[in-house]
Amino acid sequence: MDSDLIVFPELSITAYEPELAKELATHYNSPLFNSIQKLSDQGEISIGMGMPTLSADGIHISMLIFQPLMARTVYSKQLLHTDELAYFSAGKEQRFLDIKGKKIAVGICYETLQREHFIQAKKGRADIYIASVAKPLHGIQKAYQHFPRIANEFNTPVLMANSIGFCDNFLAGGQSAVWNQKGELLQQLDGQNQGLLLYNSELESAQVHLL
Repeated sequence: MDSDLIVFPELSITAYEPELAKELATHYNSPLFNSIQKLSDQGEISIGMGMPTLSADGIHISMLIFQPLMARTVYSKQLLHTDELAYFSAGKEQRFLDIKGKKIAVGICYETLQREHFIQAKKGRADIYIASVAKPLHGIQKAYQHFPRIANEFNTPVLMANSIGFCDNFLAGGQSAVWNQKGELLQQLDGQNQGLLLYNSELESAQVHLL
């Protein structure tokens, strides 16, 4: 498997634990993550991993972005659910990854179901949209209705990475999936097993590999 980018679910480093965010948060450029940067450099692969991060504005729900031989960057969730407002501050700008001629936008959980977030990504000329989430079963059901519709409407493939197991006070439902630009479901993981969902943007195909 020769991938260019791997994206993990929301707050994947610490799991989705809002009440622990203040204790666990750190700066995105912390040396704690140097080993991940080394993996990115050596494997020539970009990596997106979730972590609560510190800034002058407070604590953010963030995705640390590691790219081979490049400075580390961070994307912070811009649209927060009401339950998150007691623990987190909103990010202020969209981030894009440019990989082999493809411009990739990322979103984090709640905001990925908000039409305005996707529209802003498309205004930035995103070719692919990736949703990094931590969703229970009812959230997955909403995602499986929303993502194919918006992929088809905007002619843009959508990938969703969801966690499994307990997060905070709910059970994450897994079922990571990829929809092509017509909104057709190409492939999905189940709700019990960890695995890799591989999307080939050139062939518009997907494969599942269980771990």
